[in-house]
Amino acid sequence: MQVKKAVIPAAGLGTRFLPATKAMPKEMMPLVDKPAIQYIVEEAVASGIEDILIVTGKGKRAIEDHFDRSFELEESLSSKGKLSLLAEVQRITELANIHYIRQKQPLGLGHAVWCARRFVGDEPFAVLLGDDIVRGEIPCLKQLVQVYEQYEQAVVAVQNVSREHVSRYGIVDSRDLGKRLSRVHSLVEKPAPDEAPSTLAITGRYVLTPRVFEFLEDGVIGAGGEIQLTDALARLNQAEGLLAYEFTGRRYDIGDKLGFIEATLDLALAEPELHDFVLDLMSRGAQQTSTSLAQHRM
Repeated sequence: MQVKKAVIPAAGLGTRFLPATKAMPKEMMPLVDKPAIQYIVEEAVASGIEDILIVTGKGKRAIEDHFDRSFELEESLSSKGKLSLLAEVQRITELANIHYIRQKQPLGLGHAVWCARRFVGDEPFAVLLGDDIVRGEIPCLKQLVQVYEQYEQAVVAVQNVSREHVSRYGIVDSRDLGKRLSRVHSLVEKPAPDEAPSTLAITGRYVLTPRVFEFLEDGVIGAGGEIQLTDALARLNQAEGLLAYEFTGRRYDIGDKLGFIEATLDLALAEPELHDFVLDLMSRGAQQTSTSLAQHRM
């Protein structure tokens, strides 16, 4: 069965970016000239997804407004002859069939995915987390969809991380099958560095079967006092197996300030009209830092 539906959890409070996120959803923070969540939606569409459910929370109305029509803005752009901008804002509203549901309580990622159960029905579906932006020749999610359609088993995107950072992720213990694919033996959510079975971390892309809702239904509280998706994946693995795929592409953790800055710079460098200016700006900044360090050592 083809994967045509995707779920994007977007109900988090974004506390790591306060005060910027006090009145603005973290998913709407701009990376150059697009909000972060638009990159996620565009990846889903480029991977063959037709229907998207965004799981929101209180104070997230700006996300809905962004993907909705804005007749006053469109009329203003049209009357001023700004036709390229008009085409872009209209394109945003036509990316996919986008639906919304509110997560009424902040009970964790697993609960946010569980909120999508009626939208998903009995089909395989994708989950894309908004804290991960991935750039590559083949969209990260499309790579997972191709694996799912070949093996007809749930698959998660993984990446090796440094051992000191394993406590930030769900970590898999798996058996290599070749061609960047492995069969998951076990999973653990946010282990201590000395307890992690590997350094292979689950990143924010999944293709799952609807049976995962059976294991999320129990509402078992896991790490951090929340309902963890990783715990449900461990049970799904026991029931029908789970694959892990080391995707190709450059991943940015934009849930972290340093990752957000890195993504902004790299995306700006990818824009022809910005490339030289940003490169010069970075060079001058490096020179100033070097001068300041030299003066500090004197």
